[in-house]
Amino acid sequence: MRSFKRIALLCGLGVVLAPAAWAEAWEVAKDEQGIKISLSEVAGSKYKAYKGVTVIKAPLAKVRALQEDVAGACAWVHECKSQKLLKHEGDQSWTYTQFNTPWPVTPRDSVLHVTTVEGADGSLTRTLEGQPKYLPEEKGFVRVAQVQGFWKLVPKGDTTEVTYQVHTEPGGSVPSFVANKFVVDAPFNTLQALRERAEKP
Repeated sequence: MRSFKRIALLCGLGVVLAPAAWAEAWEVAKDEQGIKISLSEVAGSKYKAYKGVTVIKAPLAKVRALQEDVAGACAWVHECKSQKLLKHEGDQSWTYTQFNTPWPVTPRDSVLHVTTVEGADGSLTRTLEGQPKYLPEEKGFVRVAQVQGFWKLVPKGDTTEVTYQVHTEPGGSVPSFVANKFVVDAPFNTLQALRERAEKP
């Protein structure tokens, strides 16, 4: 069952279909090269949620395969240092990712529980939920405290519309200028790199 076996890719430090705490007042922060990034305040958090949307000129199956190569996905996930599949059961997977961070921020790591659901229309949704207590903390890393988000792939003929939405509580101390840059760079760079790989012949 390749289901979403190793969806390490989702990582990106977080995304979710969060019910109550999810904000919906999205404001466009960047719209370049066919990638639109929007940000939203989240009640009770000083960190904004981000949403990136783009259309990839490749079939959904190819984009899905890139996501399910958990270790390989680290090459296109923003600031990913390493990534691995911890466990896979049916439509659920658990992944572990280590991230690079700019000085003076201590590197982060995260454990994600990923659930994959296939829609009747051929779409694919991967829900991401942080599980910081799933593994003991690693020396030299601060565990990401909370991640909620999702990836949604929707087939559009020969192309795939991709939405990547996440809210993260990074844990520890993160300067505002670093956090503000991350919520734009993370979805933009991740989607751009994923698109480049998916569109290669």
